[in-house]
Amino acid sequence: MTGQSAMSGERVVVVGNGMAGARLAAELHARGQDKVTVVGAEPHRAYNRIMLSTLLAGKIGEPDVELTEATGRGVDLRTGVAVRAIDRAAREVRTDDGGRIGYDHLVLATGAQAVVPALPGLDPTSPPQRVVAFRTLADCRRILALADGAHRALVLGGGLLGLEAARGLAARGLDVAVVHRVPYLMERQLDAVAGEILAGTLAELGVTTHLAVTPTGLTADACGVRLSLSDGRTLDADLLVLACGVRPDTALAEAAGLTVDRGVLVDDRLRTSDPRISAIGDCAQHGTAPTGLVAPAWAQARVVAQLLTGQDPQARYHPRPVVTRLKAAGIDLAAMGDPTSGPGEELTFADPARGTYARLRIHDERLAAAILLGDNPSVGTVIQLFDRGHPVPTDRRALLLGRAVGGAVAAPAASPALMPDTATVCQCNTVSKGALVTCWRGGARTFDEVVAGTRAGTGCGSCRDAVAGIVDWLSRADPVEVGR
Repeated sequence: MTGQSAMSGERVVVVGNGMAGARLAAELHARGQDKVTVVGAEPHRAYNRIMLSTLLAGKIGEPDVELTEATGRGVDLRTGVAVRAIDRAAREVRTDDGGRIGYDHLVLATGAQAVVPALPGLDPTSPPQRVVAFRTLADCRRILALADGAHRALVLGGGLLGLEAARGLAARGLDVAVVHRVPYLMERQLDAVAGEILAGTLAELGVTTHLAVTPTGLTADACGVRLSLSDGRTLDADLLVLACGVRPDTALAEAAGLTVDRGVLVDDRLRTSDPRISAIGDCAQHGTAPTGLVAPAWAQARVVAQLLTGQDPQARYHPRPVVTRLKAAGIDLAAMGDPTSGPGEELTFADPARGTYARLRIHDERLAAAILLGDNPSVGTVIQLFDRGHPVPTDRRALLLGRAVGGAVAAPAASPALMPDTATVCQCNTVSKGALVTCWRGGARTFDEVVAGTRAGTGCGSCRDAVAGIVDWLSRADPVEVGR
């Protein structure tokens, strides 16, 4: 097919200008689709939601979280406008400003909403001034405003987002306490031992944890908040951050009569029960549950763009193994699969004094699951083995401890030159080392140019050092004259 879209005459409407919706618009625009309307309820530009914790920590500014949006002929971006209803018979959406937008194909990218727990003293529709759910850029701005001049903060929720928020506030000098209902942190990704070691690491970084306790009541005024706990204690703070999980935003889909479970149900083509409507990202459910992660959302956006433009009529969404990374200064954590159950052999190593823990589950000579907490030089190797499904080395200790017998580091390559081109460098965007090299040889000459050309490092940001290392290696080992 040429650069002309197979559907260039048809109207595509995307509901949601978050990470999934903005990426889909960019993918469609890049493939020549010239009638794309994106409707976003938030009033500002699209932004990288998973970098909000880094913004909270003061490591970056707001311009650094903005996403590159599709611009130019054929792209109609409407921010600060909410879609109130879908008329499937008329093939149009109705907005809160009284507008009606017709579509030939509609894509729901409505994301998810923060869960506000049922708690005496907490009205979900009108929370107290010093209580903020951590989900959006507006939430982040409110937390930063409250943190300015504050001394103590409470975070309700010891999952991934809660710990990132807690570490971000601690980095600003606040005394932070995390309250979690479960006996150990990040129970969806970790086991009890890893959770305990992680709590110890957090304590050294200024974050106290209160585990296996349930909040029973909240009092708040203009000066602060007081949280009552099930064990009879009370905790006082200047602000309370809610990080109790998210719930797929399916209200539009349900009202339109689409099939909904926990999320909007979609097939391998990301189509809903109405073939004229697709769903991607946090609101979509492919399989048993929504993912809530950026890498699947971006992969889904690519598949929908390939299908709608006719670039690849056979494109299908196939979920990839998920790797969870905790983005918090002073903490190195990678978790994948479920190490606590399933067939195979298990290997564990724990050094609580140094904040180090490793647990691997190996089945049929493949890595089925892993937890790596603390400094472990083999983390890159472990992620690659899990992602690619390659056989594990004979010396299991090399993966578990990060060093083989004799002290040699169990790394896949001492230099990028020895790294296979198929090795995935950026998990969020599925960018391989080979893609980075191709971008360089295509004319990119700086780190920023390689990032712009491949999107590597624009997701969670954990691979940016690796990308920078490869760019540095290319600049020394593969010099090419600019403009050649």
